[in-house]
Amino acid sequence: MVLRGLKQAPGPDGVRRSRWAVIRNSYRQLEDTTIRTVHQWFPPMQFGRWKPSEHSYTINRLAAQGDEKPAEIELLFRALDRPDQVGNLLSLELTGAWINEAREVPWAVIEAVQGRVGRYPAKRDGGATWSGIIMDTNPPDAESEWYKFFEEKDHTDAVEAIAQVIPGMTVERYARIFKQPSGRAPNAENLDNLPPAYYQRLAVGKTEEYVKVYIDGDYGFVMDGKAVFPEYSDTFHCRECRTVPDLPVYRSWDFGLTPACVFSQMLPSGQWIVVDELVATAMGVDRFSDQVLAHSAQHFPRTEFIDVGDPAGMQKAQTDERTCFEILYGKGIAIEGGLQTLAIRLESVRRPLRTLADGAQSGFILHPRCTSLRRGFMGGYQYRRMQVSGEKFTDKPDKNKWSHPMDALQYAATRIFGGSLRSGSVPLADDDDYNERLDDSTRSNVTGY
Repeated sequence: MVLRGLKQAPGPDGVRRSRWAVIRNSYRQLEDTTIRTVHQWFPPMQFGRWKPSEHSYTINRLAAQGDEKPAEIELLFRALDRPDQVGNLLSLELTGAWINEAREVPWAVIEAVQGRVGRYPAKRDGGATWSGIIMDTNPPDAESEWYKFFEEKDHTDAVEAIAQVIPGMTVERYARIFKQPSGRAPNAENLDNLPPAYYQRLAVGKTEEYVKVYIDGDYGFVMDGKAVFPEYSDTFHCRECRTVPDLPVYRSWDFGLTPACVFSQMLPSGQWIVVDELVATAMGVDRFSDQVLAHSAQHFPRTEFIDVGDPAGMQKAQTDERTCFEILYGKGIAIEGGLQTLAIRLESVRRPLRTLADGAQSGFILHPRCTSLRRGFMGGYQYRRMQVSGEKFTDKPDKNKWSHPMDALQYAATRIFGGSLRSGSVPLADDDDYNERLDDSTRSNVTGY
C-alpha cells in the first residue's frame, strides 16, 4: 500500500503526496489489529505523526528507506461495516484504499470506495500516477459478490472501453486476484513466523469447511448439508486447460427439464480435464441437443465425440413415446448409457480428484468457465442435513440446480474410470444390475428423469 504512495508524482513544492483510506468493519478491530500492524511496519516515532483522536497517521520521514525525495503519505483509518456508513466516504478525496479483511465489509462500501480513489493529489499538484484499491481477506463465500466479481463476471468490454483512453489497459491490470497456497502445502507462506506444524495442528477437530477456508485458502460455501466431494480443492483443481486436438472429447449428458452436458477429455498424461459445460432450465432434450450441437461445432470443430449419458434416457416417458436416446440418435449423436450405481459414479469422480498425474499435477482439472460444476464441487452438490438431532445427512446427494451437471459429469467418469471399480463388467443391456442402476427414487413419475 505505502509503496504505491511513494510512486506519486511530486507537486509544485517537490513533495510527493498520497492519501489512503484504511478500512476495517469496526473501530475495535481497527485498533486491535490493523492499526497495530501498520505501526509495527512504520513506527510513528520514526516515520511520522499519529493522531489517535482522528485515527489518522501521516508518514513523512523516509530517510530509513534510503529515499532522499520527500514524500507525505496520509493514512485515514475508517470503520465501514454497514452500507449506511457509505456517507462517511462521500467527501473523501483519496489516492487509494486498503480494505483489511475485505469479505467482512459490505459490497456497497467497496463500490463507494471505487468512486473516491484517484482524486488526490489534484491534477494541478501532479495528480496520481497510480490509484486503486488493495484488499486482503480470507476466502469469501462462493455465493458472495466477491466471487461473482472476480470469478464469474467478464470485464473485457469495460476494460476495452478504458483502454481507448489508457492504452495498454488489460483485465489483469484492472482487477487481479492473488491466492495464497494452502497452509499445509510445501510452498506455504509465512511458515518462518509460525510455530512448527501450526496449520496441521489447527486442522485437528475442525470441520471440512473450516479447513477449506482458513487453512487451505479455498472459497467456502454457505450450506446446511455436507459436500459430496470434500476432496476437491478449488486452488489445486481449478485452472485453465485446453483439449488436445487429436484426442476424442467426452460429452456427458443428464436429461429431464433441467438438462446438462459436460465436455471433458482424458489426456496422455493421465489427467482428466473438464473444459466446458452447458446447463439449461425448462428445456427438453430436443431443443437442448440442438444447442449442444451448435456449441460443439463452434468450439470443438473437427473433434471426435464420445457421448455417454444417464441410462434412464433409454426409458420412454409417459409424455412422449420416444426416448431421449432415440432423439439423440436421430441427430447423429451415438450416445451410450453410463453406469447408474451411485457408489461407482461418485468413486469414479473421486479417483482422479485424489490422483497426481505427471509429477505433482492434479489428476483432475476443472476449467474456471464451468461455473455450475465449480459451485457443485465447492458444496452446492451436497448431502442434505436431516431434520433430526445430531449430525445426520441423507445417504444420497440432494437434487438441486447443481446436481444436474454433476450427474452428467459422473456418467463420463464411469466410462473412463468405472471399469476398474467393478469386476465382470458386461454390456449395459445384459447387465444383471441394470434394474439397480435405474433405481432412483428421486426421479419423476412423469418424465422418468
